[in-house]
Amino acid sequence: MCVNSSDAVQQMNSELQHAQLELLSAHCAVHQLRLHYSVNELACFGRRDVVRKSAEAASALHDFYSRIESSSSQCEPPASVPEPTPEQLAQAVEWLASYLQQQRDLHLPVCSGLTPQHKSMLRPHFSYLLLEKTRVLELHGARLSPPEFFAQIRAAGFEPPAISHMDSVTFGDVIVFNQHVTLRALFHALVHSAQIQILGLRRYAELWVQSFAKTRTHFTVPLEVHAFTLSSKFLSPLTEKFSVEEQILRWKDEGRY
Repeated sequence: MCVNSSDAVQQMNSELQHAQLELLSAHCAVHQLRLHYSVNELACFGRRDVVRKSAEAASALHDFYSRIESSSSQCEPPASVPEPTPEQLAQAVEWLASYLQQQRDLHLPVCSGLTPQHKSMLRPHFSYLLLEKTRVLELHGARLSPPEFFAQIRAAGFEPPAISHMDSVTFGDVIVFNQHVTLRALFHALVHSAQIQILGLRRYAELWVQSFAKTRTHFTVPLEVHAFTLSSKFLSPLTEKFSVEEQILRWKDEGRY
């Protein structure tokens, strides 16, 4: 297969980022194993077939990505990407904060509350007020349109995040799902709701823009990394009760965002 059109490259990178997300979740799950059990305990008492298949999968993935990395040295280096000026960053923050607020107000009238089942499952991790206040909307594949200011960002020589390929987008207490609500996607989106509630909309937008300008991918923005990490912790078979709000406050106080 030859990937050369811009649409094909975008699709390829979307799939690559989705695979990265799954690998990040797996990495978090393995990290939990490391915290709870020693290598000897896993070797002696772990199911042999599960350990063997996991080792084979990890080895195959390592080989696959190593070959990609090795081949990348034969490709032409990517064109240099300009660094945004302080004025451009400030403008982007204004755009993002306004967009989040406008989309929240636009979608709120057609949203619905969380189901009793979702509230019951999520109550050990989120405050009662946040769960009661949150509203959700399923687009069933219609997908959100990119913000109008993305065109201005591209005109300045930068590439914005591909929000149409995300499971959902959080607009404060309103969450819009491009497809259907899944437990993993809902938990992840609620982490962002809690982040916005604690940090404030403008500060959230500021941290998101500043981090994205450095990493150039939304998967490595600390606000996103924390949401991915807490989602994996929630879905872990060894999950325990923890407060998302307390975790966010801790990261905020430690300057990890």
